[in-house]
Formats: sequence, structure tokens, C-alpha cells
Amino acid sequence: MRRIAIAPRPDWRTQAESLGFVFHTIDGAPYWDESAYYAFTLRQIEDDLETPTQQLHDMAMALVDEVVGSEQLLERLAIPRAFWDWIATSWREREPHLYGRMDLAYDGTGPAKLYEFNYDTPTSLYESAYFQWVWLEQLIASGALPGDADQYNRVQEALCETFATLAREGRIGTPVHFAAVEHSAEDRGTVRYLRDCAEQVGIETIELAIEQIGMSADGYFTDLDDRVIRTLFKLYPLEWMFVEEYGPKLQASGVQLIEPAWKAVLSNKGVLPLLWERHEGHPNLLPAFFDDGAPLAPGWVRKPLFSREGANVELVQPDGTRIASEGPYDDAPRIRQAFHPLPCFDGQYPLVGSWVVADQAVGIGLREDAGLITQDGSRFVPHAILG
Repeated sequence: MRRIAIAPRPDWRTQAESLGFVFHTIDGAPYWDESAYYAFTLRQIEDDLETPTQQLHDMAMALVDEVVGSEQLLERLAIPRAFWDWIATSWREREPHLYGRMDLAYDGTGPAKLYEFNYDTPTSLYESAYFQWVWLEQLIASGALPGDADQYNRVQEALCETFATLAREGRIGTPVHFAAVEHSAEDRGTVRYLRDCAEQVGIETIELAIEQIGMSADGYFTDLDDRVIRTLFKLYPLEWMFVEEYGPKLQASGVQLIEPAWKAVLSNKGVLPLLWERHEGHPNLLPAFFDDGAPLAPGWVRKPLFSREGANVELVQPDGTRIASEGPYDDAPRIRQAFHPLPCFDGQYPLVGSWVVADQAVGIGLREDAGLITQDGSRFVPHAILG
């Protein structure tokens, strides 16, 4: 694993905007960064990233089966009691899921270590699945990368295959409504990309903002044209939906959610201590425990059960140096996880996002930051397989 400096394509911004990648710059700072790329060997990809991703996913899915049948475990995850039956039914009926991303620390040598699952509302999808592939093809064509360079990336192919399978088997109703927060360019871009994947395989779709969803007098969710929403892909956290006005109406409305209700288990960082309890010493897991509120000791990280984009993370390095990020989750229950720093390449700390689509490991995307905590503004950097 190497970080290799390379000249950016002179027209990449124009290309990005023409292809719908309008969030390539966030708050005036670059989000997409192709001034460098990470090079892997095929062995590193297959043995150190793809295989562990598949194993960790399988372990997580087995844990869901245990959690939904246990009131004690649902309580430990702080999932509201009113939604327990709905979540359990969603799992028993195997309501289909589409995709997820797990975040891994990996330096090219030792076992990749799981930081957390992002299995309800994962972003950085478009840039992982599509735009970094365009980058690879164009750099090969220009001679900047060798002709036999490759990329661990069959994300888009897997997304289209999954949509096609769900439609063919009648497991999703159509049209499929796709919704995200109205004023988030990144979320809307992710949703539009997924909508395009669905349309490529012949699925009828409708896009709207999450704020535009209403409810009919007889309890169905509706769009702006008063059409009943039968299937909803929502890039909007389940735990937010639980506590909002329409939350109590979710189960009775009959709406099919993607991601489904049972993903509330795997989007919860409480699964990390539960996995450690069941697989203590696993080479790809870090020691993790439910937080008891005691001061954080050196060599540990504290995370809220419900948080995103590195918000409200506190870590104390072995030398006692404390680093913390701000955010809106300061009143949430927390876990503690053993400190395992991201590797440092040229002063940057890369985090590997490993993608799973329909239960299969399918690709990676890397984000890097000048600090140890990967946050919303951390840059996306492409990768290639060389050798």
C-alpha cells in the first residue's frame, strides 16, 4: 500500500459537474482530491480487505438475528421499544436491503481493523462506485497509469444487478421513491446516482426531498402529487425517523423502506461491543465495550451509539493527548473502543471504506484527513491495483 503523488486531470472539475458530481468541493475546500492515489497489490485487496469485509458482514448479519429476538439486547442498543416488533418483523420477513459501508483502518501490512458499520445511510457512494472508475480509465488511456492497472470496484455493477433481481422477483414495489434532505448536495447526489442505477435496469422511479413527504388521511405516506409511497429509498437515518412526528405511523403505513427497519441494528455502534463479546480476539475487531461514563483512559476512543461523519468522537492517545470532534450527538449513549490509529502516509491519515452490496463485498473508497478523526470534510482519494 503506497500513497503516490500524481498530476490531476486539468479538466476534472468540468467533468465532475457535467456528470452530476456537484459536491466535489465542500465549503470551499476540495472534497475530491486526485493529486495522489493509493496503490494496492492484488493480494492486499483480496486477502486483507475483501475477505475480512465478507467475514465481518456475515458476523454482523448473524448478530441481527440474535438481537431482534432479545429484548435485553434491543435495550442495550437504546432502540425505542415502540419499534421492536416492527424491526423484528422486518428481519423475519427478510425485507431486502441494498448496500452498506464498513470503515476499516489498514496500513498495507497488518490485519484491517473495523472502526464501525455505516449500514443505514452510507455516503461517498457515487465517488467510490463511478467517479474514481472514470479517473482510472482516463489515466490508463493517457499513459499516466500502466495498462494493466485495475481497481477493486464492482460497486455499480452490483447495485444494478441487485435492483434488477429485486424487481424481477417482485420484492420491491414500483415506482420507487428516492428521498434525501433537500439542502444537502452530497445526499441528493448520492440519491440521484442510486436512482440512475435503478432506472438503468428498467425500474420506474420518483425523486423528492424527505421534507416533501406527507401523509394521507387514511395513514399512507404520499408525495407532492398525492401518490401513495409504496417503496421508499431514504437517505435519512432510521433513528431520526423514530423520534419525529410521523415515526409512530411507519409500521401501519405499509411503506417498504430501503434500507429496511432491521438496519436500525447495524447502524448502531452498540454492535461493536456485542461483536467483541461474541468474537473476542478476532483479528479484524477492536476491543469494545458499552461506556460506563468513567473518564476516558489513554488508549481508548469514545463514540455515541448514533452518530455520523465522525461527530462527537473523543479519543485519548496512549501518551494522554486528547482529541475530540464536535457535533449534535453529545447526549447519546456511548461505547468505548480500543484506540488503533489510522496509518500515516505523507502526513495524511487514510480510512478505507469497504462496500457491501446485497451481502457481497464489492469494492473500496478511501478518504483521508490531516487528523486522526475522519469527518464530513475529509477528502476522497482514488485508488488503483498495481501488481
